[in-house]
Amino acid sequence: MAKMTVKDLDLKDKTVLMRADFNVPLDASLAITDDTRIRETVPTIKFILEKGAKKVVLMSHLGRPDGKRVDKYSLKPVAARLEQLTGEKVKFYDDCVGDAVKSGVAASSEKIILLENLRYHAEEEGNDPVFAKQLASLGEVFVNDAFGTAHRAHASTAGVNKFLKSGAGLLLEKEIKYLGDAVANPAKPFMVILGGAKVSDKIGVIENLLPKCDAIIIGGGMAYTFLKAEGKPIGNSKLEKDKIDLAKSLLDKAASMKKEIVLPIDHVVVDTVDPKAATQVVGQDIPEGKIAVDIGPRTVELFNRKLATARTVVWNGPLGIFEMDAFSKGTEAVGKFLAGVKAVTIIGGGDTAAAVAKFKLQDKMTHISTGGGASLEFLEGKTLPGIAALSDK
Repeated sequence: MAKMTVKDLDLKDKTVLMRADFNVPLDASLAITDDTRIRETVPTIKFILEKGAKKVVLMSHLGRPDGKRVDKYSLKPVAARLEQLTGEKVKFYDDCVGDAVKSGVAASSEKIILLENLRYHAEEEGNDPVFAKQLASLGEVFVNDAFGTAHRAHASTAGVNKFLKSGAGLLLEKEIKYLGDAVANPAKPFMVILGGAKVSDKIGVIENLLPKCDAIIIGGGMAYTFLKAEGKPIGNSKLEKDKIDLAKSLLDKAASMKKEIVLPIDHVVVDTVDPKAATQVVGQDIPEGKIAVDIGPRTVELFNRKLATARTVVWNGPLGIFEMDAFSKGTEAVGKFLAGVKAVTIIGGGDTAAAVAKFKLQDKMTHISTGGGASLEFLEGKTLPGIAALSDK
Protein backbone atom coordinates (compact mmCIF):
# COMPACT_ATOMS: atom_id res chain seq x y z
CA MET A 1 0.00 0.00 0.00
CA ALA A 2 1.45 3.35 -1.02
CA LYS A 3 1.95 5.82 1.84
CA MET A 4 1.06 9.51 1.82
CA THR A 5 3.87 12.02 1.52
CA VAL A 6 4.06 15.68 2.44
CA LYS A 7 2.98 16.40 -1.17
CA ASP A 8 -0.38 14.69 -0.55
CA LEU A 9 -1.23 16.62 2.64
CA ASP A 10 -3.25 19.83 2.78
CA LEU A 11 -0.84 22.19 4.55
CA LYS A 12 -2.42 25.60 3.92
CA ASP A 13 -2.84 27.64 7.13
CA LYS A 14 -2.01 24.52 9.17
CA THR A 15 0.41 24.05 12.03
CA VAL A 16 2.56 21.12 10.89
CA LEU A 17 4.16 18.82 13.45
CA MET A 18 7.33 17.31 11.98
CA ARG A 19 9.62 14.55 13.28
CA ALA A 20 13.16 15.28 12.13
CA ASP A 21 16.40 13.46 12.82
CA PHE A 22 18.66 16.04 14.45
CA ASN A 23 20.73 13.38 16.26
CA VAL A 24 23.97 15.11 15.29
CA PRO A 25 27.47 14.71 16.77
CA LEU A 26 28.59 17.46 19.18
CA ASP A 27 32.10 18.15 20.50
CA ALA A 28 33.03 18.87 24.14
CA SER A 29 32.05 22.54 23.76
CA LEU A 30 28.66 21.44 22.30
CA ALA A 31 29.49 22.64 18.80
CA ILE A 32 27.95 20.56 15.96
CA THR A 33 30.73 18.65 14.16
CA ASP A 34 28.59 17.30 11.29
CA ASP A 35 25.34 19.01 10.28
CA THR A 36 24.41 16.63 7.42
CA ARG A 37 21.20 15.47 9.10
CA ILE A 38 20.07 19.07 9.68
CA ARG A 39 20.86 20.13 6.10
CA GLU A 40 19.03 17.11 4.67
CA THR A 41 15.83 18.18 6.46
CA VAL A 42 15.80 21.82 5.26
CA PRO A 43 14.11 21.08 1.87
CA THR A 44 11.10 19.55 3.68
CA ILE A 45 10.84 22.50 6.09
CA LYS A 46 10.97 24.96 3.19
CA PHE A 47 8.46 22.92 1.17
CA ILE A 48 5.98 22.96 4.09
CA LEU A 49 6.26 26.74 4.48
CA GLU A 50 6.06 27.36 0.70
CA LYS A 51 2.80 25.38 0.65
CA GLY A 52 1.32 27.99 2.99
CA ALA A 53 1.63 26.28 6.37
CA LYS A 54 1.18 28.62 9.31
CA LYS A 55 4.19 27.17 11.13
CA VAL A 56 6.25 24.01 11.44
CA VAL A 57 6.89 22.47 14.87
CA LEU A 58 10.05 20.33 14.80
CA MET A 59 10.79 17.51 17.22
CA SER A 60 13.78 15.17 17.48
CA HIS A 61 15.93 13.20 19.88
CA LEU A 62 19.67 13.60 20.42
CA GLY A 63 21.86 10.95 22.04
CA ARG A 64 20.68 8.66 24.82
CA PRO A 65 19.64 10.74 27.84
CA ASP A 66 17.49 7.79 29.06
CA GLY A 67 14.40 9.73 30.07
CA LYS A 68 16.26 12.42 32.03
CA ARG A 69 17.28 16.00 31.30
CA VAL A 70 20.97 15.88 30.37
CA ASP A 71 22.37 19.26 29.30
CA LYS A 72 24.90 17.87 26.82
CA TYR A 73 22.01 16.32 24.84
CA SER A 74 20.06 19.56 24.46
CA LEU A 75 18.87 20.45 20.94
CA LYS A 76 19.62 24.13 21.55
CA PRO A 77 22.74 24.14 19.27
CA VAL A 78 20.51 22.72 16.50
CA ALA A 79 18.18 25.74 16.74
CA ALA A 80 21.08 28.10 16.01
CA ARG A 81 22.25 25.99 13.05
CA LEU A 82 18.69 25.79 11.68
CA GLU A 83 18.50 29.61 11.71
CA GLN A 84 21.69 29.78 9.62
CA LEU A 85 20.49 27.14 7.15
CA THR A 86 16.91 28.36 6.69
CA GLY A 87 17.42 32.11 7.07
CA GLU A 88 14.38 32.12 9.39
CA LYS A 89 14.09 32.90 13.10
CA VAL A 90 13.74 29.64 15.05
CA LYS A 91 11.86 29.64 18.35
CA PHE A 92 13.28 27.07 20.79
CA TYR A 93 11.33 25.60 23.70
CA ASP A 94 13.14 23.87 26.56
CA ASP A 95 10.59 21.05 26.66
CA CYS A 96 8.48 19.15 24.13
CA VAL A 97 5.17 18.75 26.04
CA GLY A 98 3.22 20.63 28.71
CA ASP A 99 0.87 23.60 28.94
CA ALA A 100 3.61 26.23 28.52
CA VAL A 101 4.83 24.58 25.32
CA LYS A 102 1.28 24.13 23.98
CA SER A 103 0.19 27.74 24.59
CA GLY A 104 3.59 29.02 23.41
CA VAL A 105 3.40 27.13 20.13
CA ALA A 106 -0.15 28.34 19.52
CA ALA A 107 0.80 31.99 20.16
CA SER A 108 4.23 31.95 18.51
CA SER A 109 4.80 34.40 15.65
CA GLU A 110 7.86 32.43 14.44
CA LYS A 111 7.25 30.07 11.52
CA ILE A 112 9.83 27.51 12.70
CA ILE A 113 9.68 26.09 16.22
CA LEU A 114 12.08 23.51 17.67
CA LEU A 115 11.13 21.48 20.75
CA GLU A 116 13.63 20.14 23.28
CA ASN A 117 14.93 16.54 23.13
CA LEU A 118 12.07 14.02 23.06
CA ARG A 119 14.14 11.46 24.96
CA TYR A 120 14.23 13.66 28.08
CA HIS A 121 10.92 11.82 28.61
CA ALA A 122 11.04 8.03 29.04
CA GLU A 123 7.54 7.91 27.48
CA GLU A 124 9.04 8.68 24.05
CA GLU A 125 10.91 5.38 23.70
CA GLY A 126 8.07 3.59 25.49
CA ASN A 127 5.66 4.81 22.76
CA ASP A 128 3.32 5.99 25.51
CA PRO A 129 -0.11 6.87 24.03
CA VAL A 130 -0.71 9.77 26.44
CA PHE A 131 2.68 11.30 25.57
CA ALA A 132 2.01 10.72 21.84
CA LYS A 133 -1.34 12.50 22.20
CA GLN A 134 0.34 15.46 23.95
CA LEU A 135 2.82 15.75 21.07
CA ALA A 136 0.04 15.38 18.48
CA SER A 137 -1.92 18.23 20.13
CA LEU A 138 0.82 20.66 18.99
CA GLY A 139 -0.05 20.29 15.30
CA GLU A 140 -2.87 19.64 12.83
CA VAL A 141 -1.02 17.32 10.43
CA PHE A 142 2.12 15.23 10.95
CA VAL A 143 5.15 14.84 8.68
CA ASN A 144 7.81 12.22 9.47
CA ASP A 145 11.18 13.03 7.91
CA ALA A 146 13.35 11.02 10.32
CA PHE A 147 14.55 7.94 8.47
CA GLY A 148 17.27 7.40 11.09
CA THR A 149 14.61 6.43 13.65
CA ALA A 150 12.04 4.88 11.28
CA HIS A 151 12.97 1.42 12.59
CA ARG A 152 11.92 2.40 16.12
CA ALA A 153 8.29 2.31 17.28
CA HIS A 154 8.49 5.44 19.46
CA ALA A 155 5.80 7.95 20.38
CA SER A 156 7.11 10.53 17.88
CA THR A 157 7.54 8.04 15.01
CA ALA A 158 4.66 5.57 15.37
CA GLY A 159 2.44 7.07 18.09
CA VAL A 160 1.40 10.56 16.95
CA ASN A 161 0.11 9.07 13.67
CA LYS A 162 -2.89 7.67 15.54
CA PHE A 163 -4.09 11.23 16.19
CA LEU A 164 -3.06 13.11 13.03
CA LYS A 165 -3.14 12.54 9.29
CA SER A 166 0.47 11.89 8.34
CA GLY A 167 2.88 11.69 5.42
CA ALA A 168 6.56 11.13 4.67
CA GLY A 169 8.82 14.17 4.33
CA LEU A 170 10.96 14.64 1.21
CA LEU A 171 14.01 12.98 2.80
CA LEU A 172 12.08 9.96 4.07
CA GLU A 173 10.41 9.65 0.66
CA LYS A 174 13.85 9.68 -1.02
CA GLU A 175 15.13 6.97 1.36
CA ILE A 176 12.09 4.77 0.67
CA LYS A 177 12.51 5.26 -3.07
CA TYR A 178 16.22 4.43 -3.34
CA LEU A 179 16.42 1.67 -0.74
CA GLY A 180 13.00 0.30 -1.73
CA ASP A 181 13.88 0.16 -5.44
CA ALA A 182 17.22 -1.46 -4.65
CA VAL A 183 15.44 -4.23 -2.79
CA ALA A 184 12.37 -4.62 -4.98
CA ASN A 185 13.36 -3.60 -8.47
CA PRO A 186 17.10 -3.01 -9.00
CA ALA A 187 18.65 -2.39 -12.41
CA LYS A 188 20.91 -5.40 -13.12
CA PRO A 189 23.69 -6.37 -12.64
CA PHE A 190 22.98 -5.66 -8.95
CA MET A 191 26.03 -5.83 -6.66
CA VAL A 192 26.10 -5.62 -2.87
CA ILE A 193 29.23 -4.62 -0.95
CA LEU A 194 29.21 -5.57 2.73
CA GLY A 195 31.89 -4.68 5.27
CA GLY A 196 32.14 -3.63 8.87
CA ALA A 197 33.18 -5.67 11.86
CA LYS A 198 30.49 -8.27 12.34
CA VAL A 199 28.83 -10.98 10.28
CA SER A 200 25.98 -11.00 12.80
CA ASP A 201 24.95 -7.44 11.82
CA LYS A 202 24.63 -8.39 8.16
CA ILE A 203 23.04 -11.89 8.20
CA GLY A 204 19.55 -10.55 7.44
CA VAL A 205 20.84 -8.40 4.58
CA ILE A 206 22.69 -11.34 2.99
CA GLU A 207 19.65 -13.62 3.29
CA ASN A 208 17.26 -11.02 1.88
CA LEU A 209 19.47 -9.78 -0.97
CA LEU A 210 21.11 -13.04 -2.08
CA PRO A 211 18.15 -14.08 -4.26
CA LYS A 212 17.92 -10.56 -5.75
CA CYS A 213 21.55 -9.64 -6.43
CA ASP A 214 24.19 -10.93 -8.84
CA ALA A 215 27.08 -10.96 -6.36
CA ILE A 216 27.90 -10.04 -2.78
CA ILE A 217 31.37 -8.57 -2.20
CA ILE A 218 32.57 -8.95 1.39
CA GLY A 219 35.40 -7.03 3.09
CA GLY A 220 36.08 -5.56 6.51
CA GLY A 221 36.22 -7.52 9.75
CA MET A 222 33.34 -9.78 8.76
CA ALA A 223 35.33 -11.24 5.84
CA TYR A 224 37.65 -13.21 8.14
CA THR A 225 34.82 -15.30 9.58
CA PHE A 226 33.89 -16.26 5.99
CA LEU A 227 37.53 -17.02 5.10
CA LYS A 228 37.83 -19.16 8.25
CA ALA A 229 34.66 -20.99 7.15
CA GLU A 230 36.47 -21.76 3.87
CA GLY A 231 39.33 -23.24 5.90
CA LYS A 232 41.81 -20.41 5.25
CA PRO A 233 44.28 -19.36 7.97
CA ILE A 234 43.36 -15.89 9.29
CA GLY A 235 46.04 -15.35 11.98
CA ASN A 236 44.72 -13.18 14.80
CA SER A 237 42.23 -11.33 12.59
CA LYS A 238 38.74 -10.54 13.79
CA LEU A 239 36.68 -13.70 14.12
CA GLU A 240 33.17 -14.47 15.31
CA LYS A 241 33.76 -18.09 16.32
CA ASP A 242 30.07 -18.78 16.89
CA LYS A 243 29.24 -17.61 13.35
CA ILE A 244 31.64 -19.86 11.37
CA ASP A 245 28.94 -22.48 10.69
CA LEU A 246 26.52 -19.78 9.64
CA ALA A 247 29.09 -18.25 7.25
CA LYS A 248 29.67 -21.72 5.79
CA SER A 249 25.92 -22.24 5.26
CA LEU A 250 25.63 -18.82 3.56
CA LEU A 251 28.51 -19.72 1.22
CA ASP A 252 26.81 -23.07 0.41
CA LYS A 253 23.48 -21.34 -0.11
CA ALA A 254 25.07 -18.86 -2.54
CA ALA A 255 26.76 -21.69 -4.45
CA SER A 256 23.48 -23.62 -4.76
CA MET A 257 21.78 -20.46 -6.10
CA LYS A 258 24.73 -19.89 -8.49
CA LYS A 259 25.39 -16.52 -6.82
CA GLU A 260 28.90 -15.32 -6.20
CA ILE A 261 30.21 -14.29 -2.79
CA VAL A 262 33.50 -12.49 -3.47
CA LEU A 263 36.04 -12.55 -0.62
CA PRO A 264 39.45 -10.84 -0.25
CA ILE A 265 42.45 -12.55 -1.91
CA ASP A 266 45.16 -10.48 -0.21
CA HIS A 267 45.38 -8.46 2.99
CA VAL A 268 47.14 -5.61 4.74
CA VAL A 269 48.35 -7.03 8.08
CA VAL A 270 49.92 -5.72 11.29
CA ASP A 271 51.19 -7.13 14.60
CA THR A 272 48.97 -4.80 16.66
CA VAL A 273 46.11 -2.52 15.69
CA ASP A 274 47.84 0.82 16.04
CA PRO A 275 47.89 3.71 13.52
CA LYS A 276 51.71 3.67 13.63
CA ALA A 277 52.09 -0.12 13.26
CA ALA A 278 54.25 -1.38 10.40
CA THR A 279 52.04 -2.81 7.64
CA GLN A 280 52.73 -5.65 5.26
CA VAL A 281 50.73 -7.08 2.37
CA VAL A 282 50.20 -10.85 2.38
CA GLY A 283 48.35 -13.21 0.05
CA GLN A 284 45.29 -15.32 0.84
CA ASP A 285 46.81 -16.99 3.88
CA ILE A 286 47.27 -14.68 6.86
CA PRO A 287 50.36 -15.70 8.88
CA GLU A 288 50.13 -16.79 12.50
CA GLY A 289 49.97 -13.83 14.90
CA LYS A 290 49.18 -11.25 12.21
CA ILE A 291 45.98 -9.17 12.19
CA ALA A 292 44.34 -8.15 8.89
CA VAL A 293 43.23 -4.49 8.96
CA ASP A 294 42.43 -3.72 5.30
CA ILE A 295 42.00 -5.40 1.93
CA GLY A 296 45.15 -5.65 -0.21
CA PRO A 297 45.79 -4.18 -3.69
CA ARG A 298 44.88 -7.38 -5.58
CA THR A 299 41.56 -7.52 -3.72
CA VAL A 300 40.89 -3.88 -4.65
CA GLU A 301 41.45 -4.84 -8.32
CA LEU A 302 39.20 -7.90 -7.97
CA PHE A 303 36.37 -5.96 -6.29
CA ASN A 304 36.58 -3.13 -8.82
CA ARG A 305 36.54 -5.58 -11.73
CA LYS A 306 33.31 -7.08 -10.36
CA LEU A 307 31.78 -3.61 -9.87
CA ALA A 308 32.73 -2.28 -13.32
CA THR A 309 29.58 -3.61 -15.05
CA ALA A 310 27.15 -2.98 -12.17
CA ARG A 311 23.97 -0.95 -12.72
CA THR A 312 22.93 -0.92 -9.05
CA VAL A 313 25.30 -1.05 -6.07
CA VAL A 314 24.34 -1.07 -2.39
CA TRP A 315 27.30 -0.56 -0.05
CA ASN A 316 26.99 -1.10 3.69
CA GLY A 317 30.10 -1.30 5.85
CA PRO A 318 33.74 -0.17 5.35
CA LEU A 319 36.36 -2.59 3.98
CA GLY A 320 39.04 -1.92 6.59
CA ILE A 321 39.68 0.15 9.72
CA PHE A 322 39.18 3.32 7.66
CA GLU A 323 39.30 5.64 10.70
CA MET A 324 43.08 5.03 10.76
CA ASP A 325 44.62 6.47 7.60
CA ALA A 326 47.13 3.62 7.18
CA PHE A 327 44.27 1.09 7.02
CA SER A 328 41.86 3.13 4.91
CA LYS A 329 43.34 2.63 1.44
CA GLY A 330 41.08 -0.27 0.41
CA THR A 331 37.87 1.51 1.41
CA GLU A 332 39.08 4.70 -0.33
CA ALA A 333 40.13 2.93 -3.55
CA VAL A 334 36.84 1.03 -3.93
CA GLY A 335 34.90 4.22 -3.04
CA LYS A 336 36.74 6.23 -5.71
CA PHE A 337 36.18 3.50 -8.29
CA LEU A 338 32.49 3.32 -7.39
CA ALA A 339 32.21 7.09 -7.82
CA GLY A 340 33.05 6.62 -11.51
CA VAL A 341 30.79 3.63 -12.24
CA LYS A 342 27.63 4.35 -14.29
CA ALA A 343 25.32 2.81 -11.72
CA VAL A 344 22.80 3.79 -9.07
CA THR A 345 25.06 3.84 -5.99
CA ILE A 346 23.36 3.62 -2.61
CA ILE A 347 25.41 4.06 0.54
CA GLY A 348 23.94 2.63 3.76
CA GLY A 349 24.36 5.19 6.54
CA GLY A 350 26.61 5.09 9.60
CA ASP A 351 30.28 4.19 9.09
CA THR A 352 29.95 3.83 5.30
CA ALA A 353 28.55 7.35 5.01
CA ALA A 354 31.37 8.59 7.29
CA ALA A 355 33.96 6.86 5.06
CA VAL A 356 32.47 8.35 1.89
CA ALA A 357 32.52 11.79 3.56
CA LYS A 358 36.14 11.30 4.71
CA PHE A 359 37.22 10.72 1.10
CA LYS A 360 35.01 13.60 -0.16
CA LEU A 361 32.94 11.35 -2.45
CA GLN A 362 29.47 12.38 -1.20
CA ASP A 363 28.53 14.26 -4.38
CA LYS A 364 29.52 11.32 -6.57
CA MET A 365 27.07 8.84 -5.02
CA THR A 366 23.41 8.60 -6.04
CA HIS A 367 22.07 8.33 -2.52
CA ILE A 368 23.66 8.34 0.94
CA SER A 369 21.29 7.05 3.58
CA THR A 370 20.92 9.13 6.74
CA GLY A 371 20.09 6.07 8.85
CA GLY A 372 22.57 3.32 9.68
CA GLY A 373 20.39 0.87 11.62
CA ALA A 374 17.27 1.84 9.68
CA SER A 375 18.91 1.27 6.30
CA LEU A 376 20.16 -2.16 7.41
CA GLU A 377 16.68 -3.21 8.55
CA PHE A 378 15.16 -1.86 5.34
CA LEU A 379 17.67 -3.89 3.28
CA GLU A 380 16.78 -6.93 5.38
CA GLY A 381 13.24 -6.54 4.05
CA LYS A 382 11.78 -5.61 7.44
CA THR A 383 8.76 -3.35 7.79
CA LEU A 384 9.85 -0.17 9.57
CA PRO A 385 7.32 1.04 12.18
CA GLY A 386 7.85 4.72 11.34
CA ILE A 387 6.92 4.07 7.70
CA ALA A 388 4.16 1.54 8.39
CA ALA A 389 2.42 4.09 10.68
CA LEU A 390 2.05 6.74 7.94
CA SER A 391 -1.39 7.35 6.42
CA ASP A 392 -2.21 5.21 3.37
CA LYS A 393 -2.88 7.00 0.09
